[in-house]
Amino acid sequence: MVSRSTDAPVPLGEFVPMADQRILLRGLDWAGYQSLIAMRGDRRSPRIAYLDGVAELMAPSRNHDGIKSVLGRLVEAYCTEREIAWTPYGSWLVDDESEEAGLEPDECYIFGPDPKAVALPELAIEVVWTSGGINKLEICRRLGIGEVWFWKDDAIQVFRLGPDGYLQHAESGCLPGIDLALLCRLALVTPVSATVAELRTLLHRNP
Repeated sequence: MVSRSTDAPVPLGEFVPMADQRILLRGLDWAGYQSLIAMRGDRRSPRIAYLDGVAELMAPSRNHDGIKSVLGRLVEAYCTEREIAWTPYGSWLVDDESEEAGLEPDECYIFGPDPKAVALPELAIEVVWTSGGINKLEICRRLGIGEVWFWKDDAIQVFRLGPDGYLQHAESGCLPGIDLALLCRLALVTPVSATVAELRTLLHRNP
């Protein structure tokens, strides 16, 4: 029997088909990290993160990608209904050699009419489906991403960057008024077309 290890809390040797598959490479300098990016090329997987000599290569599970996609569609539907200009950038590779940090968020956005004038994502969304791995909030702090949402166990935690680092907030600064608990509830509705339709209906009722 071939044993497989994941970061899920299960005995070694048990395979968890719904878990993200993750590898950590330690002792990797910046050139090595850049080589990984080059070898991966234009493929969507694995997603690569880097912090202080440690690279994380992650192949997201179907469930992971499903949650990140539906949250993205709900954010986009909310912005459209509320007439907020938005531009999606998906898993945009953002890195900075001077900070020894790099990240490809699950989803990210810039808001406003001129996204090309903004150098970094204003909102990054990260799905925590399988425990463990690299400290992505610290990576975001070093890169200067203004707001990060972490979805975990059907709840969203919001972190907004200030002069002393990230502080957790109950509400989004990028999208004030968005009901995060509602988004988490709707994220469980299938198909996604029904999820988006329900959100639009609710927003029309409460303009």
